[in-house]
Amino acid sequence: MSAPHILVVDDEPDIRELVRDILQDENFSVAMAEDAATAKRALRDRRPDLILLDIWMPDLDGISLLKEWSESGGLACPVIMMSGHGTVETAVEATRLGAYDFLEKPLSLAKLLLTVERALEAERLAQENVGLKRRASPVIEPIGHSPAMQRLREQVKRIAQHDSWVLISGEPGSGRETFARYLHAHSSRRDRPFIDVAVSAISKGNEERELFGSEADGNTHYGRLEQAAGGTLFLDEVADMNLEAQAQLVGALDTGSFMRVGGSAPVNIDVRVIAATQRDLHRAVEEKKFREDLFYQLNVVPLVVPPLRDHREDVPELLESAVDHLVEQDKLPYRRFSIGAQNVLRHHDWPGNIRELKNLVQRVLILGRGDEIGPQEVEVAMGAVQAASIAGGLTGVSFDQPLRDARDAFEKAYLEYQLEKHAGNVSQMAEEAGMERTHLYRKLRDRGIEIKDRR
Repeated sequence: MSAPHILVVDDEPDIRELVRDILQDENFSVAMAEDAATAKRALRDRRPDLILLDIWMPDLDGISLLKEWSESGGLACPVIMMSGHGTVETAVEATRLGAYDFLEKPLSLAKLLLTVERALEAERLAQENVGLKRRASPVIEPIGHSPAMQRLREQVKRIAQHDSWVLISGEPGSGRETFARYLHAHSSRRDRPFIDVAVSAISKGNEERELFGSEADGNTHYGRLEQAAGGTLFLDEVADMNLEAQAQLVGALDTGSFMRVGGSAPVNIDVRVIAATQRDLHRAVEEKKFREDLFYQLNVVPLVVPPLRDHREDVPELLESAVDHLVEQDKLPYRRFSIGAQNVLRHHDWPGNIRELKNLVQRVLILGRGDEIGPQEVEVAMGAVQAASIAGGLTGVSFDQPLRDARDAFEKAYLEYQLEKHAGNVSQMAEEAGMERTHLYRKLRDRGIEIKDRR
């Protein structure tokens, strides 16, 4: 696993080398640049995890360089400014442009190391928070004490100790991403990024740029592979990746390097790949829809997540966890499931798996009353879902409201039904709905529907 990579930009050789030696003693990887032009080249060659940037330099001052980076697509990583002649106005301007902190020269070595550690930790937590917001639940450990789930957790812990690639298969909503995050959290890469890529959500023709980045007009866009440097790249629904991107990924995994789109020099990578799919990749290989060499690269360690119907004894624990999460996160009123209601749900087949269970819990917390959820309320809620599926989302939409509100409610129900039907595949959904994908994405966003939660 690669150590955090830091770029030190300073025109004074003594300071550059001193900072480099200190950081290397702390097991950081360090690159150096003596001016803005060299810094730009270093930034193009490799994405750093942090930049230490001097303000006064001969060709272009640090504030101007920071502004240029900030305005050309945002800062790639935290930036700590350094100066022996700084003013309050300079520090305020640097902060406004996105700098994490401002250090005065002569540098205090203790403060330098503390600031670097805090900046890296803040960035890690920020990335983690982005990932958590995209997930249905912030719980890292997969829930359930059934023999099946206990065996799977132990298997994942053993796999995590080795740096092999993993292919996770399972039905939509069964918890594949949860297990991917659990694996990452127990691996030696736990303190490095976990970058998840919803392959089917990438717009057609943009997969290479999204995964491998690009270089154009002097600006560098870092793809997901570089963002995951030293950590884990999670490819969700990898079967939806086009053959061109598959070929480039095979080369990257084979050689440990790749070329950005429009790039002129290879970029080295150190990353663990975890892929997930709901489809039969063996069949996809036979049908020439998935590359055989990529399949064998990803399928070093196969991991199968069971559907909820195969571990129904975990339903009560999953219900309790979903209630606690919705009460805390969405401020919904607390209600408990009676033993009778739990028994009804334990006998349900759960075609939508854990996601379906969470949606059901959300529905009864929003629509129901009283402290306890009984079996009749659960049966009515499940019956409404089945009727809504048959009617394409019409059942359950109240007619006792303004037309505009009823239309919005129907549209949301229709979109949710289509997402469930196509297991989160937006291309198939757009084709059946007769809509452009861009327009469909806008509709989903406006209705507050998370695409990834349906996969």
